[in-house]
Amino acid sequence: MTRRHVAAYLALGLIWGCSFVLIVRVAAAFGWAGAVSFRALVAGGALYVLARLTRRPLAYGAWPPLVVVGATTVGAQLAGISYATPLIGTAMAAMIVATIPLFSLLIGHLWGVEEITTAGRIGLLVGFVGMALLVGFPAARLTSTFVIGCAVMALSSFAAALGSNCARAWLQQVGSWEQTIGVFLSGGLLTLPLLVLAPVPRTPTWSDIGFLVLLAVTCSSLTYVLYFRLVAEVGATIAISVEFLVTLVAVAIGALLLHERLSALQLLGGFIIALGCALVLGIVAVPRRLRGTPAGTI
Repeated sequence: MTRRHVAAYLALGLIWGCSFVLIVRVAAAFGWAGAVSFRALVAGGALYVLARLTRRPLAYGAWPPLVVVGATTVGAQLAGISYATPLIGTAMAAMIVATIPLFSLLIGHLWGVEEITTAGRIGLLVGFVGMALLVGFPAARLTSTFVIGCAVMALSSFAAALGSNCARAWLQQVGSWEQTIGVFLSGGLLTLPLLVLAPVPRTPTWSDIGFLVLLAVTCSSLTYVLYFRLVAEVGATIAISVEFLVTLVAVAIGALLLHERLSALQLLGGFIIALGCALVLGIVAVPRRLRGTPAGTI
């Protein structure tokens, strides 16, 4: 990775890590469906207007791949985050987000574009053990609401990994601006009907609208331009490992500023997930005696 890649990586981690606080505020004002649909439409629309004002040429190519990535990376992922974060808390949601690289490797392997080494297989096993600790031993009493929130968050993480692999496979020739505009507008339109299930709970205030615009423009439009560029240049699994930094920032905010409680076993589970992802990505090496050649199957 070049210095530019590292700078983009750090910026994504910090901005997305802080975004969980905004997500809770926006979801409370607009409902979880409105939070994702309005956010996506504002993000895509704002970037399109900026492109037109700066006379930036846009070439989208075929729209079906953009719609698929919009349905997964934007629609399913952000809807899951908006729904689950108020139920399980910022820190807990961020820890589950850290599983995205594990899902990304699994999907890439099934598609034949990622080889799973011995370290990768150990990392997958370790990561999912951490997930069991994270969900099974909360600080408060285990409730159905908590379990549902965790399940939705896990599906959201899977959708994010699927969308990133789709972008890597199908949108290599599409610019990061076009990808961001296309996937956010399509994701926003696809999630708009969900307002029937979860209507806006009250009349939003001007401050609510301001937080929505801030979340859409700062944490979506600008950051996803950086993210899709990273996916194209360094690969889906490496780019999506930024979720480690996202988790670190969000957990720190949840614990220190929002006073969210986490049990010792949950903290251990979060650490184990990070270790599993580090093994998957090759950041941490396994002992030489455990190494093997890349495995064709898990």
